Amino acid sequence: MTRVALSYVALSVRDRTLAEDVLANDLGLIRTEARTPTGTSGSAFAIGASALVVLETGDAFLSRPERTGVDHIAISSADPLATCRNGGLTPEGGVADGLNGTGECRTDPGHTSGVALRFSTPLNIQAEEDSPYVERIDHIGIASDNNVAAEAVFVSGIGCPVESRQTDMEVRQAIESFTSDKYGVVYHSRPPEPVGGLRVSFLSVGDCELEFLQDYDPTRGTDVRHGTPGTTKQDQSAIGRFVANHGPGLHHIALKTPNIDATLAHLADRGRRMIDLTGRPGGRRSRIGFAHPATLGGVLMHFVERAELEIDPAVPSSRRNNDC
Repeated sequence: MTRVALSYVALSVRDRTLAEDVLANDLGLIRTEARTPTGTSGSAFAIGASALVVLETGDAFLSRPERTGVDHIAISSADPLATCRNGGLTPEGGVADGLNGTGECRTDPGHTSGVALRFSTPLNIQAEEDSPYVERIDHIGIASDNNVAAEAVFVSGIGCPVESRQTDMEVRQAIESFTSDKYGVVYHSRPPEPVGGLRVSFLSVGDCELEFLQDYDPTRGTDVRHGTPGTTKQDQSAIGRFVANHGPGLHHIALKTPNIDATLAHLADRGRRMIDLTGRPGGRRSRIGFAHPATLGGVLMHFVERAELEIDPAVPSSRRNNDC
């Protein structure tokens, strides 16, 4: 099976000049023009093996022109129509004009777990030099209401390999104390009580992953009481609210950085609005840190610092999981 490759990720921003300044001048990514078939232009930034494409909110080329955020993703294919159909998907029309003269076909997000997905001939944008702050796209975050259904489409249909699965869980533990004027103090720990969290599936597409995040309430199976606060760092309530308000779909972009503390401090020094100023624990043995959506014109972006995990095939997966 041919390896699935990501062509580009399209971002819809309310202030294109601001977003270009952050990506080009702050993060050191090289800008090239991205021409749309509707006659408008945006910016394309080569990043790893794919590209970020920045378009102004309201551009007719966007899947949801009225909204800011991660708008759509495009999988690279020499024959977009055949790739779409071979993945078990029905294209919306035939092959249409795409960015910079490419050809593309679109799919119905209702058939792709809410993901605005396109298949496109290669965009062929390459970086002339490496950025000191960004190595590649680490993952594209997707708010999901059913990870099993998402894997049926992207793994069984399109052919994206499963990189890993995990459960992010917040637990609460009570400690009782028994204080006596004769016997002193005795402390007793109750068993941990699961509070809530996320089921996560990482599916590889090129040199990054699609991260499907599904709300998880251990007290009610996979049913979640939307509106109850989540306290995990990968916020259960944020994903629940997004799905409740917008339905499942593209949620955020995460960029891999060699030094997260230096990158977050650099952006803060440049006057960018930040949520995190130093890295904190994240999934896949990483450290993560978020910029405020205002920093990138309404797009939620965070950074990930993590070492690539070298798997020893002689070690059973059950033992590897226990080490996490």
